Amino acid sequence: MAAPIKRSGLRIIIEILNDPDRKPLFRIITELLYLAFFYRKLPFHYFSRYLFKKDRKNITDYYPDKFLDKLKYSFNDLSTCEVLENKLYFSYYFGRLNISTPETLMFNSRTTFVTGNKGVKISDGSDFISLLNLVFSNNPKIDSIFVKKMSGSYGGDKVYKIYRDHIQNDLPGLIDLYTEVIKSEYIFQKTIIQHKQMDIINPSCVNTIRIDTFMDKEGKLDIMSAFLRTSIAGLHVDNITSGGARIPIDMETGKLTKTGFSSLSTYGVKVLDAHPVTNIKFDGFLIPCFDEVKKIVLDAAGYIPSLRLIGWDVGIGENGPVIIEGNSYYSIPGNDLASGGYRSHAVFRKVIREYDELKKLKRFQRFKTFFSLRKK
Repeated sequence: MAAPIKRSGLRIIIEILNDPDRKPLFRIITELLYLAFFYRKLPFHYFSRYLFKKDRKNITDYYPDKFLDKLKYSFNDLSTCEVLENKLYFSYYFGRLNISTPETLMFNSRTTFVTGNKGVKISDGSDFISLLNLVFSNNPKIDSIFVKKMSGSYGGDKVYKIYRDHIQNDLPGLIDLYTEVIKSEYIFQKTIIQHKQMDIINPSCVNTIRIDTFMDKEGKLDIMSAFLRTSIAGLHVDNITSGGARIPIDMETGKLTKTGFSSLSTYGVKVLDAHPVTNIKFDGFLIPCFDEVKKIVLDAAGYIPSLRLIGWDVGIGENGPVIIEGNSYYSIPGNDLASGGYRSHAVFRKVIREYDELKKLKRFQRFKTFFSLRKK
């Protein structure tokens, strides 16, 4: 199934105006003006956080996207981000620390492929198909492989899934994949066999949990919020930009809350109370192994203290949670929406306090540098 067609800005406006659950137009305009004054920024987040809905009361609890984007670059050491952003580095680093991650079967740098302890240079698509056949032959229990660009793939872009029967039935598709893969570096990983409880929600993809952690300046780690991501378009990826949805998770019980959200550009103004494909109700649906999910991200975050603000993507496999990736510069607005507004969140208030301290320190350093140059 293809990803949904993106809505234009005009269509989104028309849908909001026609939405029976929206606030009165005068109130929407008043709230927009108030937020513009309150945050000193154009409040585009008023729409992406669905604040135009009648039941959204706490409009000042949600931060503008531009503010959150600026904030997230203040807590992580750029020189260390490669640990998370490079999927091969991520796999080997956390694998050595006994953190569960997807098993890497092969990787490449352009036409050089490494599988097991052997490097092979290939010359054409036929060699590539032979290599894939070898990987499947050496792993008789697996039915599919995920192929991901090693760095720089976001929102489900440059992520492919190869099934065992493609070797016989989709040779043109594999040739196309070969021409894409040899342009860069890719990693080939075993598909996670999803926990049966998660298949109930949606079996078309591994439904992942986005959960974010913060390490304060004293080294104390906290989890801030979590939401489930699931495809609502029958795709093998669950990213919101590819037609996915996010459903907040109660941090104490590990249960889904009543309402899920996609995005205005892909699903319009509608909010979800059930998965549109499987019809499973979200409210009260129990995420298996949620305590273990919280533990594994705290363990992983503790191994990289120079990266203090991280968004983790965790799948629930047959034997428990598997960290699929960590994101140094994750999309905080998604967690802002899922948490009910980060401005009222106790841990995120710590983030804001430290951010303000860092800004003051930078201003002082600029001031000090300016006067030291004037003296010279």
